[in-house]
Amino acid sequence: MTPFPYAPEQYDTLFDTKAQQALSKLTPFDPPIPALFPSEKRGFRLRAEFRMWHEGNELNYVMFPVGKPKAPETVDRFPIASQRIEAAMSPLRNYLSSSDSLRRKLFQVEFLSTLSGELLVTLIYHRPLEETWRQEAAELALHLNCKVIGRARKQKIIVQEDWVEECLAIEGERFHYRQPDQCFTQPNGIINCTMIEWLLSQCATSDRDLLELYCGIGNFTLPLSSRFRRVLATELNKRATAAARHNAVANNVQNVSLARLSAQEMASAKAGVRAFRRLASLEPPLAEWEFETLLVDPPRAGLDPTTLALASDFDRILYISCNPETLAENMAELSATHRIDSLAFFDQFPYTPHLEVGMTLSRKPL
Repeated sequence: MTPFPYAPEQYDTLFDTKAQQALSKLTPFDPPIPALFPSEKRGFRLRAEFRMWHEGNELNYVMFPVGKPKAPETVDRFPIASQRIEAAMSPLRNYLSSSDSLRRKLFQVEFLSTLSGELLVTLIYHRPLEETWRQEAAELALHLNCKVIGRARKQKIIVQEDWVEECLAIEGERFHYRQPDQCFTQPNGIINCTMIEWLLSQCATSDRDLLELYCGIGNFTLPLSSRFRRVLATELNKRATAAARHNAVANNVQNVSLARLSAQEMASAKAGVRAFRRLASLEPPLAEWEFETLLVDPPRAGLDPTTLALASDFDRILYISCNPETLAENMAELSATHRIDSLAFFDQFPYTPHLEVGMTLSRKPL
């Protein structure tokens, strides 16, 4: 038994079960037959984090099984992680164990990897970090050919950079993304590419504009920009917004405008309820945009009432959801104005109850 869910021999059954459960939540809204996109059975996860357990001279990665917060179980191998993470785990633990400066009061280790082969390791401590730590962390980065961050209370030390560079192959084209530390990125890289290509397949080339909420670092924004005249993408997180701007320039995408706004703020701006200085330099001004399609990828809580009201005004909605339950709650409202045209289930999180859902909606005729 492992402290994390991993049952490759049961994978097909597990995926089918949660797909059927998700479909049952959407049945009241007359959904079409969903397209199913299974994941790789191992090596799919680009992020991982572990508590570090100190016992005498032993230092181990541990996880806590669900419902057992005081019963740590040692993790020697993590087959669901990317090859880059799994290959680094044992050498990293051995290196940390041999260095008093690196191991002392080490609380947690976080890994962020990419399909392009980069790796960022974050070491989190319950003590201040000194210059000796910086020097030994730099040697660790060379030893593992990775980037390293040290975190402690009110302290962050960066060895090299605090981001990784990802490269995604989408419909024969390569997109380059800077993925900063502590910004959301899709954890299953191959499924992420599948999701982007599915969204592209749902969008014919349009001479009108796209509004995207919760755009993050521009994961969907950049590929979808080729389908629309212009894209206005919004994101509240400051670092993610900065990364999205960098990524647009790096990919020579020139028809995307980015604004650091929450979904609720964007709804207020579009309704003319409130003007935002963060939109003052928008070209053309917001009133001159011709929005036809809305793309949303909200957190697990789904869309709030204000954003739902905004969505109901669009001819088409592209909805990416990580929570079928809140998606169904949102559909109870949107079904008054929109119907489901297409549906897809993406197994972003194998061996767990979680499922990513893609849905396109169009306005019902009056």
